[in-house]
Amino acid sequence: GLIELVKRAEPLLPSVPDALDLLRHSGVRPEPDSLRSAIWDLRDQWKLAFLVFKWREEECLRGDEKAWSLMIWVLGSCRKFNVAWSFIRDLHKYNMDARRAMLIMIERYAANGDPGKAIRTFQIMEKLNLSTDPDAFYDLLRFLCVHGSLEEAEDFMLNNKKLFPLSTEGFNIILDGWCNLSDVSETKRVWREMSRSCVNPDEATYAHLIRCFSNAGNLFDSLRLYDGMQNKGWKPGSTVYNSLIYVLARENCLKEALKMMEKMKESGLQPDSCSYNSLIRPLCEADRIAEARVILCIMIKESIEVDRETYHAILLATSYEGTVKVLDGMRKARCCPSADTFLLLIAKFYRLDEPENAVRIWGVMKQYNVLQEASHYQTMIRGLVACGWREKAGEVYAEMRGNGIRDDPKVKLLLRPPKEEKRKIKNELR
Repeated sequence: GLIELVKRAEPLLPSVPDALDLLRHSGVRPEPDSLRSAIWDLRDQWKLAFLVFKWREEECLRGDEKAWSLMIWVLGSCRKFNVAWSFIRDLHKYNMDARRAMLIMIERYAANGDPGKAIRTFQIMEKLNLSTDPDAFYDLLRFLCVHGSLEEAEDFMLNNKKLFPLSTEGFNIILDGWCNLSDVSETKRVWREMSRSCVNPDEATYAHLIRCFSNAGNLFDSLRLYDGMQNKGWKPGSTVYNSLIYVLARENCLKEALKMMEKMKESGLQPDSCSYNSLIRPLCEADRIAEARVILCIMIKESIEVDRETYHAILLATSYEGTVKVLDGMRKARCCPSADTFLLLIAKFYRLDEPENAVRIWGVMKQYNVLQEASHYQTMIRGLVACGWREKAGEVYAEMRGNGIRDDPKVKLLLRPPKEEKRKIKNELR
């Protein structure tokens, strides 16, 4: 295959021309789709991914925007920004529009926790006469917020109001960021700033606020804003209804939550798995498993697809025996447990101080053909050490290394004998 051919060229990589010569004389001419697939498959090995791209560079630069966009994303993800910048200069040589490339760089800088460079890249766009219209500005704000740089996003928005006047969309992006963190105090502060700036809210603003307040269990403000939407003649969407269903169920108002679901139907919106999960999740969190199962039965009866999120909510609230039954039910419903399912279960049993059940569920993973990944091993080892099962932790660590999973220095550090044990060993050796 293509990947094997590229890996055969890897030993020649200190000399890129030699590696490219091998590929070009192989008789293989990869189609655009195959080329992009190879770059994606090699995304963690940027040198090989870049070699694939260089192999068909001229064709990619002239007409395959998806390929060079993906290549810039890979370089940014691997923190090879200098290589990415040289690549963007090549785009200019071919008179290609580098706007998309610059936006990818901005997003990758934000993802790598460098908001300053993300902002500077946006400013460079202006110097290169690339379009920095409101869409690009909002993309920058969105990238910063999604990757946790909310203060920087808000400062940039407020400090550039002469170039980009303060708008509802800009404030909504900042609000959405704080709402995703369920930070009520910051959400309220931005809401007040929006009012002080004489920027009018819209339906999306109210939806963000209701979602934030409902996640924090603030029933009063959630309902107050819902009434405010109706008074303004705005029709709430599914997100608003699901948020209200969740907060009502969480605050022990199950009847009212079911009535809200009826209102949702009356408005012409059909409750989906997300709506029912908004009921089941808080019931499970409150250990009201019997009621959660009733809702699950209604869900199945109404032919609503039961997804993993539904099962995960129930799994978090069940004993070991109940967990095994739910896992079996998942398999029968053709919604088989995933790697995330078992990660959630392992962590749950350690939180409950039940290392024996974590070990048992570790064995169950194999029955469902779920591969034990680095995250599973790390969670297992940390939990076993925390519960005093150091010997078992050592066995799991040895298994991890035997399966070729890369060592984690933090995990290795956990397995070092404590000081008291070290002294005992030293005394025995004297």
